[in-house]
Amino acid sequence: MKRQLLYIIMCIYALSAASQRVSVLGDSYSTYEGFMTPSTNELWYYAKNDTAKTDVSCVQDTWWWQLIKDNGCKLCVNNSYSGATIGYTGYDGNDYSARSFITRMCNIGDPDIILVFGATNDSWAGEEVGEYKYSDWNYGDFATFRPAMAYLLDYLTLHHPNVAIYFIVNSELRDDITESCRTICAHYGVGCIELKDIDKKMGHPTKAGMKAIAEQVGKAVFK
Repeated sequence: MKRQLLYIIMCIYALSAASQRVSVLGDSYSTYEGFMTPSTNELWYYAKNDTAKTDVSCVQDTWWWQLIKDNGCKLCVNNSYSGATIGYTGYDGNDYSARSFITRMCNIGDPDIILVFGATNDSWAGEEVGEYKYSDWNYGDFATFRPAMAYLLDYLTLHHPNVAIYFIVNSELRDDITESCRTICAHYGVGCIELKDIDKKMGHPTKAGMKAIAEQVGKAVFK
């Protein structure tokens, strides 16, 4: 009887996990050729990668593919774009609004879990953090990090009720960016996953780094 009950519980868990659809909103760390929506998004990881740039050699090496496969989920949408910032200010102060997270946040499908992996380029580009602002945004606010980040999470929590939302924070970011992510996630009740000890080459996860990301995110989301 106990064995039958255990088997039933395991089946229910497996069916529940398998029904979960995961969407990713990210930057270069989450790109891979042939798996982006839309397909015109700029990439860092390709089906035939330059081995001098990365040892990631197939989509199965990506953190999100491993996470979805290992936890019996399904990919809904991966809208990731290389070089993307949360707001509108990119490298050398250039206008990155076309690739920004807040421009793309409306195109992530209808998932059960949303994984936002961003803020890396905001940190690297030297974007100003600005002031914390949780309402009444205007276009100019999105030139700085905190208002743009708040607007992003405000939109996602409002348009995706009853969806589990997590923000993944890269290792080795500026302290003010990391602290801002932590504070704004807490304000909106969004899970904040702070990565540790991610192996990288040319600033991007290696195969080992991808595995570590999958494991750390998996522990936080499917604990």
